[in-house]
Amino acid sequence: MSQLPRPLRQSPASSELAAALLACRRAFLAIALFSGMSNILMLTGALFMLEIYDRVLPSRSVPTLVALLLLVAGLYAAQGAIDAVRSRILVRIGTSLDEAMSMRLYDAVVRLPLKVGGKGNGAQPIRDLDTVRGFLSGIGPVALFDLPWMPVYIAVCFLFHTYIGLTALAGAIILITITIVTEVRTRQPTRIATQFAAARNALMEASRRNAEAITAMGMVGRIAQRWSDLNRSYVASGGHASDVVGGLGAMSKILRLLLQSCLLAVGAWLVIKQQSTPGIIIAGSILGARALAPVDLAIANWRGFVGARQSWQRLSRLLEVVPARTEPMPLQAPGKTLTVQTAAVAPPGEQKIVCQDVNFTLAAGAALGVIGPTASGKSSLARMLVGVWTPVRGTIRLDGASLDQWSPEALGRHIGYLPQDVELFPGNVAQNIARFEDPPNAQAVLAAAQAAGVHDLIVNLPAGYETNVGEHGSALSAGQAQRIALARALYRDPFLVVLDEPNSNLDAEGDEALTRSILGIRRRGAIAVVIAHRPSAIAGVDYILVMGKGRQQQFGPKEEILNRVTHASAPPRALKVVPDQGGTG
Repeated sequence: MSQLPRPLRQSPASSELAAALLACRRAFLAIALFSGMSNILMLTGALFMLEIYDRVLPSRSVPTLVALLLLVAGLYAAQGAIDAVRSRILVRIGTSLDEAMSMRLYDAVVRLPLKVGGKGNGAQPIRDLDTVRGFLSGIGPVALFDLPWMPVYIAVCFLFHTYIGLTALAGAIILITITIVTEVRTRQPTRIATQFAAARNALMEASRRNAEAITAMGMVGRIAQRWSDLNRSYVASGGHASDVVGGLGAMSKILRLLLQSCLLAVGAWLVIKQQSTPGIIIAGSILGARALAPVDLAIANWRGFVGARQSWQRLSRLLEVVPARTEPMPLQAPGKTLTVQTAAVAPPGEQKIVCQDVNFTLAAGAALGVIGPTASGKSSLARMLVGVWTPVRGTIRLDGASLDQWSPEALGRHIGYLPQDVELFPGNVAQNIARFEDPPNAQAVLAAAQAAGVHDLIVNLPAGYETNVGEHGSALSAGQAQRIALARALYRDPFLVVLDEPNSNLDAEGDEALTRSILGIRRRGAIAVVIAHRPSAIAGVDYILVMGKGRQQQFGPKEEILNRVTHASAPPRALKVVPDQGGTG
């Protein structure tokens, strides 16, 4: 996520995260109230010692001692209950933030590659939300709510004696200075450690996805060395930040202990000079230590605070780059035409146009085959037709309405898409075909499987439609996964079906099933668009569009266009039986 573009203008006060926390303002007010009560009850120990030394010991009154002890026990019990309630409220605040933002962040993570391309770490926003929630649910906010009570304790020390108050004030200034130094010295190494962590995780994920390739080509050792270098840099940066926090934390602890001894010494000197009582010695020492405890706690939890702040900033930047969707007015289901008007598109996050000057109209029942050499813009056209890439100029229309007039969910019900790189999701076959509707429509699943010609294949799997496909469809062969993905594209009879290299992993039987599927789409009055490198993929189409160098070259009835291609001076490269290389081809 460190690679996200920074918005020109940031308004954290009005961000969605701030709004989610603002919804918990009553809980924060309760935390402030309970923190105030807890800090007032923190005076119990100091006042008890004061009473013991100045009242009980001189009077030798056992009843007074017992009464004070019972009172103190009750006050400590109340403080324990208050602290427990405060802790539970903090946990609820973290949970509330997660409930308010988790679905929004998932939506942003899914949409981010469609805006900025493949930049960033997809799982980072969820980890950032966990970091913020963990900080809010932990002891870090307690220190922040206790800090405003530091002047109260110092004021009580001044009530005991001016010198005791001045000593406590000097200690507070020193510890606050250490806190500021901690912030300044840890900011840069923590940021660098975060960047190395993102790069390390990205390389690990890429290695996992491409394990077969790097193993077969003997790259494991070299990739492992790169990962080790990134990991070493991450550990070194994190270690430097930890050293700074640890060193300053140890210094603050020693200074707090020294201050407590200084308060005892000042109190003893005042007693010697007969300017104070023995009880003031102990009470002043306890109060002085308590006054500085929030600063000491803040320094001890500084890494958590810095981590939560960085996570907050990354999340705010993400939510500004990917704003919340607005729900357009529902439109009736399309059923007449697909129109492409001078459309051009560039990959998300890039400026270079890879597909342009595309114009055609298809009526219901038509099927279009898109042919052309690798990197001619075919797959880019497919992504534009289904709405995952937004045209930089021109429009894509269904029944006259541009695609942006539908919400993605509403449009998705009318679109069937088989991408070039097929991937199924963890779950069973029926769930994948049903696009994870809950519950799946059994009749629609069976109809889609039969339309794709994959029903017999599925029932012969170990558990039929209940067969778990595994992570990324690993339990199935490439051909099986592609045919099941075709059934997913046909689920609930969408009006526009776009198939990108649908037979790249199919055998002759699969090719025949694909052709029957395309003819079935046409018979029910829908539109099919087939991106093809192999001639068998376009057997069922009636129109051909030829792409070359990112532009539309020819469009018309299949026989007419194929005759032109056949009689051209160069062989029809579009029909060469070669695998597509992916990308924006």
